[in-house]
Amino acid sequence: MADRPGRIGVVGGGAWGTALATVAARAGAQVTLWAREPEVVDAVNRDHENAMFLPGIALDPAISATGDIAEAASCPAILLVSPAQALRTVAAGLSGALEPGTPVVICAKGIEQGTSMLMSEVLAEVLPEAEPMVLSGPSFADDVARGLPTAVTLAAGSVERARPVAEALAGQTFRPYLSDDLVGTQIGGAVKNVLAIACGIVDGRRLGTSARAALTTRAFAELSRFGRALGARTETLTGLAVLGDLILTCSSPQSRNMSLGMALGEGRTAEEVLAGRRSVSEGVYTAAVVVEMARERGIEMPIAEAVHQILSANRDIGEAIETLIQRPLRSEG
Repeated sequence: MADRPGRIGVVGGGAWGTALATVAARAGAQVTLWAREPEVVDAVNRDHENAMFLPGIALDPAISATGDIAEAASCPAILLVSPAQALRTVAAGLSGALEPGTPVVICAKGIEQGTSMLMSEVLAEVLPEAEPMVLSGPSFADDVARGLPTAVTLAAGSVERARPVAEALAGQTFRPYLSDDLVGTQIGGAVKNVLAIACGIVDGRRLGTSARAALTTRAFAELSRFGRALGARTETLTGLAVLGDLILTCSSPQSRNMSLGMALGEGRTAEEVLAGRRSVSEGVYTAAVVVEMARERGIEMPIAEAVHQILSANRDIGEAIETLIQRPLRSEG
């Protein structure tokens, strides 16, 4: 079995990358955090704080920031924490700098537009020398950075390959569970973002907690159909990376996707909301590709379809809700 890595490179200086850097530092690793923004690099090294993306969190001095991606790539394990639609470009920046077999842990949640590729497929195409892994599950950056209890899934080609990386991240308040279901672990993180927008719309329209519970349950049914069609295992679908992440994202305005849906339900446009944010709401970019993949495979996903139509065709929200409620009666199974 490979040794536990003592140095970890974190590629991506946003809120989630910074939070994961704190996790690795708490577990005893020396961390090199690559950020695109020079002001983030300067603030982390000078003030031990990422005031731009994660203000108010004191960072361990074991975290050093850099604007040179090759410095992060020199570490024996890499956490790749770019937005999903930027992963191809960011991963290409690591090409030629990695030792063959280096674990590269994908921490983005999405499906690539234009190719319909999962993030692990993008990584395999751009960085074939890497050992792909995926970290996903119910986790808000602020909770994780503050050391609040969190459990996630770390998936790899085999459980034994994932174990040394899990050991390098595990601590008193951060618990990675191991999996060898790379596909299923990614499906939950990608599709739940789309469905969380729908739950946010329910809250924004003040339709009540009963409606949100019903929508979350039917969203899980859609996500499960989609996941099984792509090869996800049942234990993954009912675990942290899928059901757990869906519950979190559909129940709190801390979720960027749910808060976007709430704003839509209150009458604002997606363009207005996104224009005022530094962070990315991945569900906006994933909705169209999820719906396209579902149509191609004959998978029924009416909630995802409604979100896609609201985002891309400015469909009236009231009409979309009425259409969902008035669908023909059928067996729940």
